[in-house]
Amino acid sequence: MAVTLPRPHRDDARIALAGLLGGLLVWGAGLGSRPADEPVVLWPGQWPILLPLAVMTGCELLRRTRPRSALLVGVAALTLDTVTQGNLVTVVMFTDLVYATVVYGPPATARRVLWISGLFTVAGAVVPFAVWRVPETLLIGVVIGIVVFTPAATGWVVRNHRDTAVTERLRAEQTALLAEIDRAQAVTAERARMARELHDMVANHLSAIAIHSTAALSLDDPRTSKDALTVIRENSVEGLAEMRRLIGILRDDSGDKEPAAAPTLDGLEALAESARANGLDITLDAAHESRLPTPVELAAYRIVQESLTNALKHASPGRVTVTLAQLDGSLTVRVSSPYGDRDGPRAPGSGAGLVGMRERVALLNGTFEAGPEVSGRAKVWAVRATLPITHRTEGDNE
Repeated sequence: MAVTLPRPHRDDARIALAGLLGGLLVWGAGLGSRPADEPVVLWPGQWPILLPLAVMTGCELLRRTRPRSALLVGVAALTLDTVTQGNLVTVVMFTDLVYATVVYGPPATARRVLWISGLFTVAGAVVPFAVWRVPETLLIGVVIGIVVFTPAATGWVVRNHRDTAVTERLRAEQTALLAEIDRAQAVTAERARMARELHDMVANHLSAIAIHSTAALSLDDPRTSKDALTVIRENSVEGLAEMRRLIGILRDDSGDKEPAAAPTLDGLEALAESARANGLDITLDAAHESRLPTPVELAAYRIVQESLTNALKHASPGRVTVTLAQLDGSLTVRVSSPYGDRDGPRAPGSGAGLVGMRERVALLNGTFEAGPEVSGRAKVWAVRATLPITHRTEGDNE
């Protein structure tokens, strides 16, 4: 099976062509590296110089695609050039092969070439000096170091810089990817928050509209129908206003408009009055000692609002009790409504509001409970949330 050599890189082809032309120029000028009468020259004459030059040129074509094979063949070509009168360009091309092997070869090969070239350099200086005891023999190690160790060390430095650049590029790409993931998660969380806002603020208005429209259709009483239509209109206007505000927040990205004020506990009385107008019998005890953090007040307001909406849709006839108590660095919110004699859940779909309330409490590291209870002789549905207010919470940054 024939071995197919890889297509050489364009730069490698240019380097090989430049080396060949340079070597031919030096050879044509008769500039050999050593005279023919030196003992090391076993193959004198001009023509033998061309063979290692041609082999080294071929190795240069493989410097990037097959660096290890090119270096091994290059070592043989350099050895052959040593027993001829030599060509300086052949030696220069060999140094490039050493450099390319360290830069483009596998990491293990690069380390191995660096260590071997260093050992050859030391041996080339120490062994001749130990044999002949002549200081000039140390220059042999210097020459070997220039030919072998210097390009290997240079290639190692370049390889480290290249690997560092690749690592930093990958790290930057990973950082950008993580930032994009965080942005997508933030968008998803914001959409979920806006969905909860729509549910909390608009659902009670729609529930009131449905109840009063049913009353207006079922009772043939002009007075009752007029009162029901009045409540329907008020809830429709308030619901549309809330939806316009939220849609405006979603659409506006200019930053020119002032942000809408978040609901506070001071608005619970107005919320209770609105629920009374929709037919609920409410007792409100919302006393608290001091101004609370905005996230805590917003969460408490939304819990009460959603609980009143659920009571309007699902509670049995009777009194709804809303109690807020501040004690030991926490705010406790409790809303109870008549539950009747049922043992199962209130109604299909009534759990969505509880999920939203539980998520709000969890964001503030609080506790949340909801379920039927026995209060005296009556069975009630109670929602109880404890919100810590003595430490900085995740919501304080909003």
